[in-house]
Amino acid sequence: MHATAARTAVRSFALILAFQAHTGFAQTEGDKRLRPLTGSTTWVEYHGTTVVRKVWNGRANLVELVVDGPAGHFEGLNLRLYDPQSRQWSLNFSGLGSGSMSPPAIGRFTNGRGEFFNHETLNGRAILVRFAISDITSNSCRFEQSFSEDGGKTWEVNWIAVDTRI
Repeated sequence: MHATAARTAVRSFALILAFQAHTGFAQTEGDKRLRPLTGSTTWVEYHGTTVVRKVWNGRANLVELVVDGPAGHFEGLNLRLYDPQSRQWSLNFSGLGSGSMSPPAIGRFTNGRGEFFNHETLNGRAILVRFAISDITSNSCRFEQSFSEDGGKTWEVNWIAVDTRI
């Protein structure tokens, strides 16, 4: 998988509970599709923790992620910023060692569901990425990331995760 798409895949670990909480710790359980957009139906499981800190009085939060799975160890950082004029969040991600942030995913929460979109590349091809947050409770939430290579007409889920507050 292309490095940019890999950073995007892990972005889904960030805990939504932090949009309301001061500091939250979560256990992360996730399934990731190997070789997305190739017809692969092989999935692998990941486990780890997410630490979320509210900053700027809730107008931003900082997410630290540590996970392990069949592809190895991964650490990531996500800075989520709220724009009060557009009433949208930008999700800005970096994997340990990358030295840069990925293109931000931009979106908002409507009727208890958050959807965020950005453009990335996967194996040299331009793709659209959708990151959805749903099933939000006071102690857990679900993340799902999907890729589209046809401008959003069809989507292939490549990551599903559930974070549970600990």
